[in-house]
Amino acid sequence: MRTIKKLSFSLNENLKTSLLLWAQQFDEVVWMDSNNYSQKHATYQAILAVDAFTAIKTDAHNAFDKLKDYQHSTADWIFGYMTYDLKNDVEKLNSNNFDGLGFPDLYYFQPKKIFLFTENSVEMHYLNMVADEIDNDFRTISEINQHPEEPVHQKNIKISIRTSKDNYLQKVEEVLEHIKRGDIYEVNICQEFYAEDAEINPLEAFIQLNRISKPPFSVFLKLNNIFALSASPERYLKKTGTTVISQPIKGTAKRLKNKKKDIEMAQQLAKDPKERSENIMITDLVRNDLSRIAEKGSVSVEELCAIYTFEQVHQMISTVTCSVSQNTSSVEILRNTFPMGSMTGAPKISAMQIIEETEDAKRGLYSGAIGYFTPTGDFDFNVVIRSILYNSSTKYVSFSVGGAITINSVPEKEYEECLLKAKAMREVLHTIL
Repeated sequence: MRTIKKLSFSLNENLKTSLLLWAQQFDEVVWMDSNNYSQKHATYQAILAVDAFTAIKTDAHNAFDKLKDYQHSTADWIFGYMTYDLKNDVEKLNSNNFDGLGFPDLYYFQPKKIFLFTENSVEMHYLNMVADEIDNDFRTISEINQHPEEPVHQKNIKISIRTSKDNYLQKVEEVLEHIKRGDIYEVNICQEFYAEDAEINPLEAFIQLNRISKPPFSVFLKLNNIFALSASPERYLKKTGTTVISQPIKGTAKRLKNKKKDIEMAQQLAKDPKERSENIMITDLVRNDLSRIAEKGSVSVEELCAIYTFEQVHQMISTVTCSVSQNTSSVEILRNTFPMGSMTGAPKISAMQIIEETEDAKRGLYSGAIGYFTPTGDFDFNVVIRSILYNSSTKYVSFSVGGAITINSVPEKEYEECLLKAKAMREVLHTIL
């Protein structure tokens, strides 16, 4: 039973920092922030969930069945993540590449305390607690806001690249051979940047990354020794009632300081035949995935190849929607569409097999999803890209970047796009290559 209290309220940057500072006393924290980015399908401006009452973590074996049982038994809000490697539970696939992070494949928790922020209010949902505790917590948070702590700044970290440039270029050439043979049409190939024996301040790193990027699907996740600091611009999947939407990203162009040239860059991206081809192929894949669980004839493309502008880059995004039966399980919707098509390729299974053969590191949480379920079975998940992942026990820090390879790909340009996507993470970590 949850105690619920609602207040008229406006969320500002100082209070966001205070909430995050207050949350660090708990072992389990999820902070999700839209950064006031204007988006048609937003429900909340921000969400904070802390302190596990119950939790589930498991490897990929039968992971979706275990999640389904957990969601059904709690019948409550649950927050957490699914790694990319849950693909092995969906299809007959495996993950044998090097894993430096060692995160569980799936990890969710039922929080004792939840804060749901909309534009003009906050709703606090406390589990098995009295209203006085809500008032006391909110007073404490407000006092932190009046006396913010000095941030602890990052030390320089020496980052290594698991795949050398020459090796990456060779891998792209090999993938192009697969495309020429007709094995696949498109595949997302990624590479890992990492540091061992690295000590970072996860909260300070997240605040800096979020300040640089201001994305609509930003997440700070702390699960004991596991941290994800995500500046994701991409939604994987959202369910509201019987409506499901997916918003795959394919197509990237850099921002320019000159306003006129920056607008021209976005217009150039909108017309680029290679970028449009990438996006349309993945949009078609997402349509196919959704058709498995959709009401007949309900899958539609709301937006095709629309241009969205973020702090670091312009992106090409499509929006695909469908209707589902009220009897369709939320977890079954995820199972039938996971992993996100933008991070795999087409055809999906062949692309995932080639990814495993080509890449040098296990993806883990990278290109997986972080999000939540509501008590009624609605959900919202991002795609874990533009994210720093950290295991504080092993002192291993990692971020990965990638891009779609199609028949028209030029290996050197694909490598340059990877470096563009890595820029914000490298800047936050003050990296030395």
